[in-house]
Amino acid sequence: MKNRRIVLASRPEAEAQLANFRLEEVDLPPLVEGQVRVRHHWLSLDPYMRMRMNDAKSYAAPQAVGATMIGGTAGEVVESRHERFRPGDTVVGTGGWQEYSVVDANQPGVLRKVDASAIPLSAYLGAVGMPGVTAWVGLTQIIQPKAGETVVVSAASGAVGSAVGQLARARGCRAVGIAGGADKCAYVRDTLGFDACIDYKAHRDFASLGTALDEAAPGGVDGDFENVGGLILDVVMSRMNAFGRIALCGMISGYDGRPIPMARPALLLTQRLKLQGFIVSEHMALWPEALKELGGLVASGKLKYRESIAVGIENAPEAFLGLLQGRNFGKQLVKL
Repeated sequence: MKNRRIVLASRPEAEAQLANFRLEEVDLPPLVEGQVRVRHHWLSLDPYMRMRMNDAKSYAAPQAVGATMIGGTAGEVVESRHERFRPGDTVVGTGGWQEYSVVDANQPGVLRKVDASAIPLSAYLGAVGMPGVTAWVGLTQIIQPKAGETVVVSAASGAVGSAVGQLARARGCRAVGIAGGADKCAYVRDTLGFDACIDYKAHRDFASLGTALDEAAPGGVDGDFENVGGLILDVVMSRMNAFGRIALCGMISGYDGRPIPMARPALLLTQRLKLQGFIVSEHMALWPEALKELGGLVASGKLKYRESIAVGIENAPEAFLGLLQGRNFGKQLVKL
């Protein structure tokens, strides 16, 4: 049997390019005791992968050149030499950008059985997976919203941002999204139920974006779930109330390698703001509680989500570059 995979061919010098990736076909190795072979049906593409392509100090080791690109996967067991898994089991793991993976199932947490009867399998890579848990952890643990407060979410139509706003609304907050384009903003307001959404593409400078935020959040901002950084973070910080909280999840505006200066860092002091970066994999003890709430909301139809789907492992690099440029709408997946 053959396995097709995408490897990191070279490190980007600035913006990532198709030339940084390579499609390979390799033989599938036989299993040894304790291993499981998984046929992937879905591959998750996420912005954090861009940072891992750089050989730079970060919260995790860089993606190795010549190795299969990292990434979350959902699929089914096709062969098993482990007592807890059987062929046909639907599972979620981190098999990477490839059609098959071999997993050492003795390692805790590397492979999780899921029920795809009430929740679509792809949702375990989005609303009921890492993005959903990221939203839940940042909102409940860092922003800690109170009913009546205003929470702003950048990249609001994406997999993480869309969940943040809906969870904030469920807790009695005013949810204000920031997204790119009129269609995305309409979706954020009309489908996801945010109270307002600002099209940053229509407000390219500090003054214009600030005026739009004043209209969307007339009482100021109490919590900011930040996925973008740069100008958007600068404007939101300038409108934050005293003792506001910022959950720093991502800074996609700087994933091309450029530095992201902060315009008014003194606001952290004068407004007594809390700004905390976080990595969801460092909060594994909270995942069961988060997944219980997220799974219930998705199964009942109360938590809505949208997916952008590319088909075929060979199209993963182009879909990933599109994600970094904001061309996706909702959670970016590859159907294998």
